Amino acid sequence: MGVIREVYDDLDTDVEFEKFEAAVNDKVEQMGGLADEETAAMLIAHELRDEEVNGIADIEPGMEDVKFLAKVVSIGEVRTFERDGEDEDGRVVNIEVADETGRIRVSLWDEMAAGAKENLEVGTVLRIGGRPKDGYNGVEVSASKVEEDLDAEVDVQVLDTYRVEDLALGLSDVNLEGKILDTGTVRTFDRDDGTEGRVSNLSVGDPTGRVRVTLWDERADLAEELETGQSVEVVDGYVRERDGSLELHVGSRGAVEVIDEDIEYVPETTDIGTLELGQTVDIAGGVIEADGKRTFDRDDGSEGQVRNIRVKDGTGDIRVALWGEKADADVDLADYVVITDVEIKDGWQEDLEASAGWRSSVTVMDEAPEGAAGTDAGDSGPTPPSDQGLGAFSGGGSSESSGDASAANGGSSSDATATESAGESVEFTGTVVQAGTPVILDDGTQTKTVDTEADLGLGDEVTVSGTETDGRISAETVEVHTGAQR
Repeated sequence: MGVIREVYDDLDTDVEFEKFEAAVNDKVEQMGGLADEETAAMLIAHELRDEEVNGIADIEPGMEDVKFLAKVVSIGEVRTFERDGEDEDGRVVNIEVADETGRIRVSLWDEMAAGAKENLEVGTVLRIGGRPKDGYNGVEVSASKVEEDLDAEVDVQVLDTYRVEDLALGLSDVNLEGKILDTGTVRTFDRDDGTEGRVSNLSVGDPTGRVRVTLWDERADLAEELETGQSVEVVDGYVRERDGSLELHVGSRGAVEVIDEDIEYVPETTDIGTLELGQTVDIAGGVIEADGKRTFDRDDGSEGQVRNIRVKDGTGDIRVALWGEKADADVDLADYVVITDVEIKDGWQEDLEASAGWRSSVTVMDEAPEGAAGTDAGDSGPTPPSDQGLGAFSGGGSSESSGDASAANGGSSSDATATESAGESVEFTGTVVQAGTPVILDDGTQTKTVDTEADLGLGDEVTVSGTETDGRISAETVEVHTGAQR
């Protein structure tokens, strides 16, 4: 037995001996007599062993043919294409496979493509050989050999319905159920071939997180047909990456359908009092100021729009600039809002400011979710704003929302908090969170609407006395403690 055969027999490889022997002879010739047959055979064997990867995570572009074991998690449609100089069309099908280390797309060509469509099923374990390359979604493998392994097991769960936390780059045929957090408008763009494309976006959340959903062409109109708060199922989506974040895309094969389920979404927000310059975060709280929408001219001559609101939680408050279509969000004073992907920037008078742009979503919630940042996790959540006012969102102050609660426990109700009985004389101390007519005061546990001719400004701390009717105080006296002292 020759030395080349001895080295070959020690290998666990699918390479035929004749090819191995030819590669050894080529290596001897390339090295110009510096290596004998045994040395060249050992070098070729070393190269072949390097192709045996421990898992999908080890596969990189530029490798020679790699071999690995993986489970099929999705199977695409067979596509045909014309080959240059040949009469017969080529065929290809892309499958998604996974192991414990990751996922990768594998392209099957011609006879393998036809066989896969007829015989391959999701959940099948395959031994795959092929050449890695850079693809649209990262590394892909162009398969040269695929065999089913009935005895092998790969510990990968194949899901019928995904959660947000299950999404991974390159996944296709994704079904996901969630609640619509935000909807966008349809935008158009010119493709390289001169045709016009259409695109829109949704933000969808479930108990494990949220994801931006991009709707293409004929599916783009769904963003204007669906409403915030509806529960939907995204059908046959595929996962892409943009600016470091995963997105779920829906094309002609996919759909977004309303379902009769209540999908829970609990935002993971950051306390406003802990925000730092340069962060991109999600925030939540009560709206204590709401300015009107303003338009402006951009440098390119187009018209932009912006609206400023101020959001407060139990740790602090911050001005939020809503840009572009976010300025159209139906947000009013005393709403509880969740705003995602805001950038923390330098604002006016050295204060921090949150900027909500195209990536952001703006969601008005019925109440503060249990355990949300800036709230007491032990509370069951605030009552609607008409009952508790902005204090429902502050998370600070007394756990009793009014003097009625104090009186009910045997205490006095005269501590700057009054009941809302019609025509009752009251005194209320708070901070001006809306100036003009009417004035709105907030003491950290509730808000009061005040009719007064006094010249008050935002941030003034004042005490008003007067008659309260149907929750509205007609001020007879106004005392300014701190602020502009007008």
